[in-house]
Amino acid sequence: MASTIEIHIRVDVLDPAELTAPERQAMQLAQEAANDAYAPYSNFLVGAALVLEDGSMFKGSNQENAAYPSGLCAERTALFALSAHHPNKKIKLLAVTARRREEMQFLPAMPCGACRQVMAEYEHKQKETIPVLLQAADGKFYRFKNVADLLPFQFNKEHL
Repeated sequence: MASTIEIHIRVDVLDPAELTAPERQAMQLAQEAANDAYAPYSNFLVGAALVLEDGSMFKGSNQENAAYPSGLCAERTALFALSAHHPNKKIKLLAVTARRREEMQFLPAMPCGACRQVMAEYEHKQKETIPVLLQAADGKFYRFKNVADLLPFQFNKEHL
């Protein structure tokens, strides 16, 4: 007989005033990172910011290439650069935002599948959850308590 698995995910939908101080700072840094994106082909600027356990922050932006598969998303540039420079620092928050080059308004920013998998790897590596703050529509924000809520049924090293 077939069985069912139900997955319940909580997503807090927040107004800017409801963000914590570190969340506001991270989202501001993500917006600054988006402004630094190299996106001459899509003109879609994405920024990511990481808040680390010591309170410092690290950012990344999408980097495109004429050979399209050679580009990289903002989330992965931030995570990979952090790991290269500070491999043992724990991540306490990941914030992501995006905008079109010709518009100043920031848009909903949802990580792609590859970024979700990489985010899950870092959450698994540090053995602590990583809350995720994403730009939503109408100036609101989505807060996920962990990466696992963005990617249930994760693939990780235990599956190898």
